[in-house]
Amino acid sequence: MNAGKRRELFARLQAANPHPTTELEYGNTFQLLVAVILSAQATDRSVNKATRALFRKVKTPSDMLALGEEGLKRHIRTIGLYNTKARNLLRTSRILLERHGGKVPRDRKALEALPGVGRKTANVILNTAFGEPVIAVDTHIFRVANRTGLAPGRNVREVEERLQRRVPPEYRKDAHHWLILLGRYVCTARKPHCRRCPIQDLCEYRHKNLQDEPG
Repeated sequence: MNAGKRRELFARLQAANPHPTTELEYGNTFQLLVAVILSAQATDRSVNKATRALFRKVKTPSDMLALGEEGLKRHIRTIGLYNTKARNLLRTSRILLERHGGKVPRDRKALEALPGVGRKTANVILNTAFGEPVIAVDTHIFRVANRTGLAPGRNVREVEERLQRRVPPEYRKDAHHWLILLGRYVCTARKPHCRRCPIQDLCEYRHKNLQDEPG
């Protein structure tokens, strides 16, 4: 996909959704970190269902430690890998209190040092909480980037690096959210909804689904 098409692609996504954001529900940066850690191999919907009650009790790392492992597990047991995630969240809360004054750090290295936080989670926090123009590549973005020809790559790191180079600077801050939403609701894995895709004519996918959809 050439530079002109890439710019038009993001111009259209911006026109359709000028102020995109995560679908995870949270009230502060610590709660966002908790939600993103919980969202690994889980849907945003399942995380939101679990955290609505949790976040009424837990707003800070101190609240998390006060809740304890068994109390936390009772709130998140419907989420995959909840035992490991509970342990990671408690360890992360302790580190935040001991090393960062209870605050979520605005630093990639410090974020990635937290249990349960990898590069993708760090990018989500840097982008969503702190407005950094970084792009977190999940399965949706990986698929969209490869399928459309926007930034094809063999692995998520390769796709991330190509997106950072190829997304026009003025669109980079919101690109993460636009591409996730496109992959989640339109450019779906098994059967993309190409007829209602706003960038269908720019996309370089060779097997477009252009049949009429029921309803």
